[in-house]
Amino acid sequence: MTELHRNAGLSRRTLLRGAAAAGIAGMAGAAVNSATASAATGTGRRVAVLGSGIGGLTAAQELAERGFSVTVYERKALGGKSRTIPVPGSASGGRLPLPGEHGARGFTSFYQHIHDSMRRIPVPGKQNGVYDNLIPFSFGDVRYARANGRADGNPLLFGFYFDPREALTPEGLRSILIEGILKQHEVSLPDAEYLVERFLVFFTSSEQRRFGQWENTSWWDFVGARSRSAEYQNLAATGLTRALVAAKERVASTRTIGNMAEQFLLAVLREVGGGPKVYEVLNGPTNEAWLDPWVAHLRGLGVRFRVGDTVEGLTLEGGRITGARARDANGTHTIEADWFVCAVPTDRARGLWSPQIRSAAPGLANMDRLTMDWMNGIQFFVDEDTPLGNGFNIYLDAPWRLTSYTQDSFWHTDYRHKYGDGASVNGLTIDIADWDTPGILFGKPAKRCSREQIYHEVWAQLQAALDDRGAGQLPDGIVRAWQLDPAISWSAAAGQNTNDEQLLVNGIGSWRNRPSADTGIPNLFLAADYVRTDFDLATMEGANEAARHAVNALLEEAGSAAGRVPVFTRYQPPEFDGLKKIDAQRHRAGQPNLFDHPRP
Repeated sequence: MTELHRNAGLSRRTLLRGAAAAGIAGMAGAAVNSATASAATGTGRRVAVLGSGIGGLTAAQELAERGFSVTVYERKALGGKSRTIPVPGSASGGRLPLPGEHGARGFTSFYQHIHDSMRRIPVPGKQNGVYDNLIPFSFGDVRYARANGRADGNPLLFGFYFDPREALTPEGLRSILIEGILKQHEVSLPDAEYLVERFLVFFTSSEQRRFGQWENTSWWDFVGARSRSAEYQNLAATGLTRALVAAKERVASTRTIGNMAEQFLLAVLREVGGGPKVYEVLNGPTNEAWLDPWVAHLRGLGVRFRVGDTVEGLTLEGGRITGARARDANGTHTIEADWFVCAVPTDRARGLWSPQIRSAAPGLANMDRLTMDWMNGIQFFVDEDTPLGNGFNIYLDAPWRLTSYTQDSFWHTDYRHKYGDGASVNGLTIDIADWDTPGILFGKPAKRCSREQIYHEVWAQLQAALDDRGAGQLPDGIVRAWQLDPAISWSAAAGQNTNDEQLLVNGIGSWRNRPSADTGIPNLFLAADYVRTDFDLATMEGANEAARHAVNALLEEAGSAAGRVPVFTRYQPPEFDGLKKIDAQRHRAGQPNLFDHPRP
């Protein structure tokens, strides 16, 4: 175990042991003894959770199950960036408003913390609670919709048979990946061989090298994108960062992207071997399928919610947080609690760190070096069916790096009669991952386009990929209504947008600037996606894991006898353990990985 891992406070249990612990600890948390539960309203049991995103709601659930008195404070709406955003004024005739989302809400089979939480959110008639609202679909059902006459394709590894056990040896993995890349993409054999070699280098790299070398190397540089073809760059750099894991290839660390690529590959192997499908989506709008049942369950556990409270600062006295200053519609007030769990986003959290707090917890000051970026959604509600394959599309050639899913492909509801004014038959939800590259219609990046221009530009980029060969999959005139994420605000005077809900970017070396859930201030803990976690990506899964670390740290500080919250770790195939041990020795000796051979 490296020093970095010790500082992070991460569990190193294996996948199977972690799964077993989930059942045991979950039962312990749900069956808190009466003595602990009765003390919930006494001194020392009050917890203020600041922020109601996935991290905040997770912390609230785990603490409430363990007998704490919890109040959640939220400035906007419950669910944070994961919430559904109804389109204002869109409902009539007793229907619900059109359901807007920040973007495509995807889950993967290697998520563990989110799945564990979902199974413990009851839903009438569902044996596994909210988890049963997930619809799995094959990674091979995702389509790369290509522009300029290129053939559309599916992700790597699909379209041919292979024995998944072959991938657990370097030679077997090499042959499978090369065949998959050449079959699905317009990449030359030398480029395919080089990319596969880079995968082998990472997959056989020890944790020491991943933290010591790859954490400080961009994915763009690691895969040698600079000197290779545009098609290679689209596949190896852009396709594996912006499209799949919401990161940027030129600034994202190789450790972060490599870890995710490794987990995707292992998930694909499990699927090919008869295991669960790689991808999952909810069977309805996020609020309906997940967040509303969750909030109802939390209320049943005694959790209170205050929406409209904006936390503006924390007061530190005697080495502890004595209160949080908040503003609501009636003015300012002080939030009092025994424990504080901060689950607000990166930019808002670091605005809470006063000079006194930064002095008491020096690691928090490093958060100033963390990078934020934009990943927001736009929705088109259409009055004609759109035959967009199996519903999930990645647009590699779109300058704004778009991904989309058609809502009713997965919801299977009577869309026309349930939402809007009765005219919309489906919703098309799009993620915009690149706000800095000029588009094809106005020649401007999204940050400098008005809301109307963003609407027209996104539509044009979708058509460029879907209708480039006269397919007519996205005809003009079918959009009944549309909504851009309201976090985006246009200023005509400044000629640019602002974004009220940005996303953390796991940049080169960002690990050293990210805090652990335990701040060092005895009653202040962090439960958001910028916290050091094993999953290590700004996602719902990462926020959920961070909240679990925060709750466990709080339980330790409180001397609580309640069961600790289970924490899982990434699965590491034991077949590569020997190569990783060799690599650890080579890394200590200053030597490259066994498979790392410089090429032009």
